[in-house]
Amino acid sequence: MATEVAGAFDLTEAIVRRKMLTAVNHGGMMTEMDFGEYGYFATDEPTGHGGTGEGPSPLQTVLGALCGCESVTFNRTAAEMDFEYEKIEFVAEFTIDIRGRLGARGVTQHFRTVRVEAVVTTHESPERLSEVVEETEARCPVFNLMTDAGVNMEVRWSRNPTR
Repeated sequence: MATEVAGAFDLTEAIVRRKMLTAVNHGGMMTEMDFGEYGYFATDEPTGHGGTGEGPSPLQTVLGALCGCESVTFNRTAAEMDFEYEKIEFVAEFTIDIRGRLGARGVTQHFRTVRVEAVVTTHESPERLSEVVEETEARCPVFNLMTDAGVNMEVRWSRNPTR
């Protein structure tokens, strides 16, 4: 197991963390999740798709996880690169061919395309933003999970300048 030395980790050895949650589904579309100290959350489907509409769809939560993971990774990377920013605003969407979910063999069940617009409010230059974004996307677990799954990722980062 890797050890921390003077505030930095030895990256030549594995650094393994374990997180968990519990989830229950009572025979419908809604699944209730317990994140322990972080509270409860439910996913569901809209009423038009057979759910109760009491929560976001599981696929929407994956998109939310992408935005959250990009945020965390950007924040850590920005701190390492001494990049200052005020906020990041995301708009994200996906396309999916639901025939795969419905049982059509040969049709991918997951996202076909994920589009993300990320606007960073910062006084830093566009070149510096590009450097942080490049490193963020190289490190972001959810972004790379989707990329490795062959999802067509269309992520556009832009800068909202501050005075």
